Amino acid sequence: MDLEERVADLTRRVADLEARLDRSEPAAVPAAPTQDGFWALSTWKKQLAEAELDGGGVLFTGAVQLPSGKRYEWQAGYSTESLLASDLASAAEALSALGNPVRLLMLREILLGRSTVNSLAQVADMGTSGQIYHHLRQMTAAGWLHSSSRGHYEVPVERMVPLLVALAAAQR
Repeated sequence: MDLEERVADLTRRVADLEARLDRSEPAAVPAAPTQDGFWALSTWKKQLAEAELDGGGVLFTGAVQLPSGKRYEWQAGYSTESLLASDLASAAEALSALGNPVRLLMLREILLGRSTVNSLAQVADMGTSGQIYHHLRQMTAAGWLHSSSRGHYEVPVERMVPLLVALAAAQR
């Protein structure tokens, strides 16, 4: 394959990837091959048994690399008892902040590298700068965003995987 053909092929492949990103198609990732297929769950169940947590629990984990090159690795496990006894008002506030299509669009754009009000204002359907500031305040108050430097916003490290888990849970 000559250089022109390779460039044309790469151009087509990049265009296909960009189109998939624009459509926000979730990518199916196969589980790591193991003997039982549930390697994380098996380990988690052993830990729950050792801690004598008969009610079970929830574990989520992830390794994420954003288009910006930033990489996040995170995991958390919660007993069923602790989740059912947690502050539901705080949970409702955090979930409510995600229940707005403009805020979800904003989070996606921030994850893709648009971190300022000016860059967010260039996105269709984002609204005015005043509306953007309103949504940023709501997302910051709920803990889904923080200001990384003057005028720049990002998802905090400890919220990256939970955010993606919440989005995955909303898939049908």
